Amino acid sequence: MTLLSSALKSSSLLRGASTARCLSAWAQVEMGPPDAILGITEAYKRDADSRKINLGVGAYRTDAGKPHVLSCVAQAEQSILQQSLDKEYLPITGLAKFTSAAASLAYGGQALDRVAVTQSISGTGALRIGGAFLERFHKGKAIYVPGPTWGNHGAVFRDCGLKVGQYRYFDPQTNGLNLGGMLEDIRALPKGSLVLLHACAHNPTGVDPSVEQWAEIQRVVEECEHVAFFDMAYQGFASGDVDRDASALRSFVAANRAPVLLAQSFAKNMGLYGERVGTFSIVGADSAERDRLLSQVKILVRPMYSNPPVHGARIAGEVLSDPALRQMWLGEVKEMAERIIRMRAALRGQLEELGSKKKWNHITEQIGMFCYTGLSPAQVDRLANEFHVYLTRDGRVSIAGITTGNVKYLAESIHNVTKD
Repeated sequence: MTLLSSALKSSSLLRGASTARCLSAWAQVEMGPPDAILGITEAYKRDADSRKINLGVGAYRTDAGKPHVLSCVAQAEQSILQQSLDKEYLPITGLAKFTSAAASLAYGGQALDRVAVTQSISGTGALRIGGAFLERFHKGKAIYVPGPTWGNHGAVFRDCGLKVGQYRYFDPQTNGLNLGGMLEDIRALPKGSLVLLHACAHNPTGVDPSVEQWAEIQRVVEECEHVAFFDMAYQGFASGDVDRDASALRSFVAANRAPVLLAQSFAKNMGLYGERVGTFSIVGADSAERDRLLSQVKILVRPMYSNPPVHGARIAGEVLSDPALRQMWLGEVKEMAERIIRMRAALRGQLEELGSKKKWNHITEQIGMFCYTGLSPAQVDRLANEFHVYLTRDGRVSIAGITTGNVKYLAESIHNVTKD
């Protein structure tokens, strides 16, 4: 072997060893589990059957099954583009025009001088800011969520360093609210615990407390001196009435007996899914406390993402602050809510016409984008494998995926897997 070939061989071996070391640096990193919703969408896309239905994705669709851009949003965006605005950084707490209008929408004009509010990366980002704030400033270090709850709640709060517990919420026997179990569990929590509450359109069950039930829940939370953290992702989208959908939150704030935090999103009710528009807010005791709270929120946000994106906030701010656009939005969000309500009624009606021996009243008694059908995992699997209907294995249906064109086939498919 020549001197040159020996040197080249040695160099090659060294490079190989170096490459192996680089490649093995992350050898301990395991493959993460696939996202359940993404898996449903991928299976739906692979299915070549013309009757296929995707009831997994939590996004509004028109009666033609298409994504929907609200007219008020399109007009607001056009107006913004004509203004030739710059792309400078927003302040840490976001666009004031948007955050002040969003707080007013949520709280109904009450206690606004006590509300510390920051723009967030939609509702998920609001929850993350809230979780980080609670981990830093609340003594309990644990938050209690309804069982079941949105699948991302636990991950968000655990990543903030909080322990996550559950209280009873859904009753699988009635497909409704287990109020007794819920109140019993909330009473049994350590005094001053953090309690997450869905303001309206509970995800994933669609089961909301009545006005009277909310009053009982509020009374127990206040008596136990718990902290109420509201997640409000569907204001206006649930009932079609923005004031009705915020009534539980506003009742807590008006009573001023329990500390209140809020995660607010404009993904569903304004169709700004990809713009990531939301707010996080805390109600202080007075304006001085508000200022202290906001100062600490800024400290949390700065290393998290520095400042929020501007475009979606400009759109939402324009829609909420321009009287004509706001009225247009209220009409459009009402129409979206009413289409969901009509599809609930149509599905229940079709199932009852087919002579199903099961009770389907919960379909119309639940509210919002999602319905907990009561279907078992085995029945869900049959729907996908035999009838090309895709939903999560807990039986959750996205009502937005139902149209006048597919509701009859959907009902027939559900009837076929539940009639035995």
